[in-house]
Amino acid sequence: MSTSQTVLRSAALLALFAFLGTALVAATYQGTRDQIRENERLALLNSLRQLVPESDYDNNLLEERITLPAHPLLGSDEERFAYLAKLHGQVHTVLLEVSSREGYTGTINLLVAIHKSGEVAGVRTLSHAETPGLGDLIEIKKSEWILGFNGHSLDNLTRQQWQVKRDGGTFDQFTGATITPRAVVKAVYRALRYFNQQRDKLLLKPTPSNKPPSKQHPEENREKRDEQ
Repeated sequence: MSTSQTVLRSAALLALFAFLGTALVAATYQGTRDQIRENERLALLNSLRQLVPESDYDNNLLEERITLPAHPLLGSDEERFAYLAKLHGQVHTVLLEVSSREGYTGTINLLVAIHKSGEVAGVRTLSHAETPGLGDLIEIKKSEWILGFNGHSLDNLTRQQWQVKRDGGTFDQFTGATITPRAVVKAVYRALRYFNQQRDKLLLKPTPSNKPPSKQHPEENREKRDEQ
């Protein structure tokens, strides 16, 4: 075999190995990405079921959702989802994906379930990077603090009360950690404001062109005056 043939053969083998290596890496990446997505889907489904018992809805929560454009009250510059819990075709609970960038070490992502009456059905933390042993008490598996939102609304708490106790509000802060619970309380409050503003859309109510605009909640009017 000539020298040129040997070189060509070696080059071909190297190219083949490079191709196989690239294909293996690509396949591994795709498999890992798919597994991550599946894990995220299962974690979300678990959170949805914690907030709305399976006996309380007869639709597919992951499929029955509305894509929401970015909005300051949702705490994100990206689209978010609202998951709809239905029974006999009627929406009775809306589960909003909301975020707060005011966490101690980064963004806190939450799932806030709101009954059609405007009361909080429950809140769960989807992801965060808060300090272990302090800020991570916002997780249901670490403490029951997150259950303190259940049953509250814009009607039974004033804006002042929608704060941690250190700021003159209703909700407990953590020993040695106020920033994290403060961020969560604000995010839940904003979620309620968003629900109040978008109630008809979220509950899939028809909105005829001749329908008068819905009345704003008193807390909304106060909020707007404060923002001016």
